[in-house]
Amino acid sequence: MNSETQQHHLRVEVADWMTAHLSGEFACLQYRGGPGDEEAYPALRKKWERELASGGWTGLGWPKEQGGRAMSVADQVIFHEEYARAGGPGRMGHIGEGLLGPTLIACGTEDQRKRFLPGILKGTQFWCQGYSEPGAGSDLANVRTRAVRDENGNWRVHGQKVWTSLAHDSDWIFVIARTDAESRGNRGLSFLLMLLDQPGIEIRPIKQLNGGAEFNEVFFDGALAAAEDLVGTPGDGWRIAMTLLGFERGMSTLGQQMQFIRELEWVVDAAHEAGVANDPLIRQRIARAWSGLRVMRYNALRMLAGADADEGGGALGREALIYKYYWSNWHRELGQLAMDVLGPDANVIDRADAKRTRLQGVFLFSRADTIYAGTNEIQLNIMAERGLGMPREPRGTQ
Repeated sequence: MNSETQQHHLRVEVADWMTAHLSGEFACLQYRGGPGDEEAYPALRKKWERELASGGWTGLGWPKEQGGRAMSVADQVIFHEEYARAGGPGRMGHIGEGLLGPTLIACGTEDQRKRFLPGILKGTQFWCQGYSEPGAGSDLANVRTRAVRDENGNWRVHGQKVWTSLAHDSDWIFVIARTDAESRGNRGLSFLLMLLDQPGIEIRPIKQLNGGAEFNEVFFDGALAAAEDLVGTPGDGWRIAMTLLGFERGMSTLGQQMQFIRELEWVVDAAHEAGVANDPLIRQRIARAWSGLRVMRYNALRMLAGADADEGGGALGREALIYKYYWSNWHRELGQLAMDVLGPDANVIDRADAKRTRLQGVFLFSRADTIYAGTNEIQLNIMAERGLGMPREPRGTQ
């Protein structure tokens, strides 16, 4: 059987499995739980993670010796595309499976892998990411959360993280903290794994523009990170964090693009219903949005092209540096297009009008796309400094 035939069979297998399992009690999850909708059915979406695990659809790219399926990039692309095409819900386990798990495989100890990977794969352990801070939302090297070793060799953490997605629904958090009090910039940072349900940690939800509260502030007041839950060595946190960010720009981008396709389809349908589909300017903007999606897809495939040869994972090429800047600006423009297509109705909230509500949701949430996970300004610096080798932008002293 040639590879093209095998890929066709896999595509059919994934589609058939999704049809059979995204039904019954899980039917309400279809197309739910994505960006801006992550508060939808959290308990049921956790159960869905266990359903995926029972079907063998977790850890697709992980090595077999770590419980994964060691799928090729091409096969993983097929899964993500068919999952999104079927309306698979936003993944509650994404941070653990897509980010932390591969990072522990690449950088963790054997003990850490044995303790954490099985729960992630089974959909029974959920993680959130403790990177951003009030004074370091986009500039990770500016973190001020600190960790001090106690007499037992454990770490006591003090500080605050912000914009922590789904912290209130997570079991563990990985935290970048400054363990060398005299250090500056990206030196003296460490990567710690911390249980959330413990004294010294407080989680406060942040109310968003769209009415939801999927983001949180997380406060640390002497909370414990066990000695064995330090990934790498003290001061090695920046390297670990950059490895993890490589996975963030990796495979899940294809699923994200399928969501974008759906949103563009909603915009086109709304244009027809509003009678503006033949307006030359609207048509031009829709065409530009469609073209942007194709550019996004081909660049994603280009940046993933070498991943099969990279045993450690996360080592994406320079192509990955442009991805966040490109998609976030594209998505923000799509949100504005949605409002312009709706016309005056865009300013009226009517929860009974599901189509209008979801387009308003696209607009409101996309306002944040060019800010979180690195603002446009930070992304341009990254492209210039890391991609083009230009001098670093002058940074103030602290």
